[in-house]
Amino acid sequence: MSEHSVQDAERNLTDLIDRALSGEGVVITRDGRPVATLNPIRRAGRPITAEDLDWLALRRVPMRVPTQDAGQLVRALRDDEW
Repeated sequence: MSEHSVQDAERNLTDLIDRALSGEGVVITRDGRPVATLNPIRRAGRPITAEDLDWLALRRVPMRVPTQDAGQLVRALRDDEW
């Protein structure tokens, strides 16, 4: 990670942006204190396609229908001897 003063950043902004895009951590300082960082913006993912949805549908886990309602379940758990 490299640190650069505000004045240095003003003079070399293009170079610092290129360094940040290549993965280097770039910190801007004022009076020796860090005040900002330069980080690349992540690119948006690709759009979801019909093939993606088909792939998900094939792998969907079916939902199980409960055999008893919540009241019956709570009663059974409450009345169960431990």
